[in-house]
Amino acid sequence: MARLSGQHIPRKRFGQHFLTDRMLVETIVDLIAPQAGETLVEIGPGLGALTLPLLARHQPLTVIELDRDLAAKLRARDDVEVIEGDVLKVDFRALAAAKGAKLRVVGNLPYNISTPILFHLLDAVDDVVDQHFMLQKEVVDRMAAAPGGKDYGRLSVMLQWRYDIESVLDVPPESFDPPPRVDSAIVRMLPLQAPPGLDPALLGALVTSAFSQRRKLLRHSLGRWLAERCYQGHFDLQRRAEEVPVAEFIALALEVKA
Repeated sequence: MARLSGQHIPRKRFGQHFLTDRMLVETIVDLIAPQAGETLVEIGPGLGALTLPLLARHQPLTVIELDRDLAAKLRARDDVEVIEGDVLKVDFRALAAAKGAKLRVVGNLPYNISTPILFHLLDAVDDVVDQHFMLQKEVVDRMAAAPGGKDYGRLSVMLQWRYDIESVLDVPPESFDPPPRVDSAIVRMLPLQAPPGLDPALLGALVTSAFSQRRKLLRHSLGRWLAERCYQGHFDLQRRAEEVPVAEFIALALEVKA
């Protein structure tokens, strides 16, 4: 399988697990389906398992790599723009402005910081065309969960209000070196239009309060939060947070703001 030259020992502190399954990589690239003229950004290119097949179909490519040794290997190529550093410190809105185009973001995300990365990208959702990520399957299940199930929670609501989320491919541990201790999956995230007038910070506070006592009725977890904001509406608090659809959380946030 094509990969960057030279030996590299995976670094646990970076959460490095490198893809080694060639057929799987080709399937992932097919799912991404890069097209000429697009602005493609890869997070965590590692040894280039996904990078090199992407470059075979799309040039140039921008990559974000924290590991300085891997960044140096990538920088030796003339078809890759390397941003060396912590992805959580990358301003994706500024990057899109510099490119003069919305971004298609892909990557095998470090599992130990995958949720912070997803929330960091949420701030730049208006500058993104789509996102395709390899993540821990448990996280993808939570991201895509529907109301009423055990996986539906704060992460589900706070991502689904801005993305259409679909789990598109399951990936077993043996597809990596070293193999992680969990199953993985590819998730596709397509940005949605933000409801006019919705305050994201208010929605975040509301959802956090609602799921703060997950097993209790909302009159316990959310009732006081609403009372402090003098809410006089008719939102049904005789439910658990996991029973409330995303659309109802959005409607409630708009009511509270009004």
